[in-house]
Amino acid sequence: MEASRVPPIPPLIANTVRSDLKTLLGESHLRPALLADAIDGVVPETIVEPCSASDLASALKISSEAGLSAIPRGSGSKIGWGNRPTAANLVLSTGRLNQVLEHAWGDMTATVEAGCVFSDLQHTLARHGQRLALDPLWPGRATIGGILATNDSGAMRARFGSLRDLVIGITLALPDGTLAKSGGKVVKNVAGYDLPKLATGSLGTLGVITQAIFRLHPVPTHARSVTIGAKDSGAVQAAVLAILDSQLVPSAIQIRASSSSTPLVDVLFEGTAAGCDAQLQQLARVVSPCVENGSDGSSWVAREPLFEESPNTAVCKISLLPSDFGRLLNRLARLAGASESFWALILQSVGVGLLRLEAASVDGLRAAVLDLRSYAESSGGALVILKCPNELKSGTDVWGSAGDALPLMRSVKAQFDPSGVLNPGRFVGSI
Repeated sequence: MEASRVPPIPPLIANTVRSDLKTLLGESHLRPALLADAIDGVVPETIVEPCSASDLASALKISSEAGLSAIPRGSGSKIGWGNRPTAANLVLSTGRLNQVLEHAWGDMTATVEAGCVFSDLQHTLARHGQRLALDPLWPGRATIGGILATNDSGAMRARFGSLRDLVIGITLALPDGTLAKSGGKVVKNVAGYDLPKLATGSLGTLGVITQAIFRLHPVPTHARSVTIGAKDSGAVQAAVLAILDSQLVPSAIQIRASSSSTPLVDVLFEGTAAGCDAQLQQLARVVSPCVENGSDGSSWVAREPLFEESPNTAVCKISLLPSDFGRLLNRLARLAGASESFWALILQSVGVGLLRLEAASVDGLRAAVLDLRSYAESSGGALVILKCPNELKSGTDVWGSAGDALPLMRSVKAQFDPSGVLNPGRFVGSI
């Protein structure tokens, strides 16, 4: 037996179901799961790799009729996000659905399959001087379907809007074998059910995303990035609010702070050379001192090191009002001083960011997470755990309180996936 092969376990998938899947897809597109395929320690039995959206929908129907659970997966870069699955019979991979189907550059839209890697899409669009104005985590690995399912967007949403503003059409494979489509190739298409916005951020619990259509933006001819030093949380608050209240039009603004360094504010301008120069001059009048970062763009990928492996560490998505930035930094400083823990924060100007917490023990980590969640929720925000030890995840709902929205969310889930076979237990309220 290969070292990475899963130890023998009682079969979960009936031979008749396996035979139906082999007939549909071909034996080479089914394989036994490996230890590397585990989701939070839950090992599925079979990996299914369809070559078309219709085959994926048919495979999902076969498994659903047999009462088998299915976990959608692209590259797996965010497969650990969400609660621990209550079951995982099949993994439905979109890895073979990886094409840019159409780039309608005259209309500034693109149709792309869910398994396409983000950087590959950008390379294709750049041939006509266009881009998807998005800055997700791990662009060289993350797939379009995974980015949509997790609603992963970065600091560029300050200018171009969130992912829900950029996706204008989507195709979902549903458990009954239907390929449901909504939206279209025209940016102003608003007719019908807004399936693109509903599916974005649903963590694959409503259907498996097979295809998406996006609105595009031109690739700028010039980009200038600057960093503003801030001596304390009050200075950070003042700098960000001053920029937001000014006539400046930055493409991105983010705060970088940690328990071991003074906070910084990064600002990105894009456009023509003259336009960027004018923006920089105006920025210097609004807030100073400003130091140009250079062209390597390292400050804009500072979120990725937050996910580096380390014992007793959690990475959380936190949201709050921009007017609460200073209070959050002060609370983090007090928390670190009281518990000797470490924290690092990358926060967007719109009030959404990533927070890394390190503690001496899992119990200490849990206490810190729950304290900050209580603060965020009492301020009208939220804190969602993205990555943490299984010991912490098994005893904590990673999503926090769903509030009054949970009954509606359960109703929507029942409409799309009445048997609860897609990503069971992983979403808000263990949906």
